[in-house]
Amino acid sequence: MQITYKLSDEQLISLFQKGNSLALEELVYRHKDKLYTSIVLLVKDAFLAEDIFQDTFIKIIDTIRAERYTEKGKFLPWAMRIAHNLCVDHFRKIKRTPIVRTSDDKDIFNVLSFSESSAEEKLIIRQSHDRVRRMLDLLPEEQREVIILRHYAELSFKEIADLTKVSINTALGRMRYGLINLRKMMTEKQIAL
Repeated sequence: MQITYKLSDEQLISLFQKGNSLALEELVYRHKDKLYTSIVLLVKDAFLAEDIFQDTFIKIIDTIRAERYTEKGKFLPWAMRIAHNLCVDHFRKIKRTPIVRTSDDKDIFNVLSFSESSAEEKLIIRQSHDRVRRMLDLLPEEQREVIILRHYAELSFKEIADLTKVSINTALGRMRYGLINLRKMMTEKQIAL
């Protein structure tokens, strides 16, 4: 039997369609951090993010099992689009717009993997991330969303444009103005990262 972590997403999908549950397990493991992090940053509620994350993979599984998956070579952007749409659907249901705020119950940066560092380095990194997260919360929603999708979800600007239903130039502009605004905040507050 092949070792699943060496296989491409497409190979894993094909194996899963043939009944290999380990292939799905590898897909989840491979992409869970990026998907979950993006969801948490959009909904700002760890418990809600877990629910949406599970719903995302239920939709993914259903689509793959029904052999309706057609995004060859683009599994992660496709999965991100599903997660993003589920977040938007959630906010539509409760009739409010998504606002990215820091979460008191769970630190998002504990979800991300960092190489082993000393306790002092970990503290400095955590404080820097907290500062950036607080500054992100002060940005307009459109700028914040593009920065989150680009830097945390590592999506291309084309993928961001498709996901947010704007042109690539609009996505680029939002990123540019978001970064300019972050730099201004850092200068005004004399924050060094």
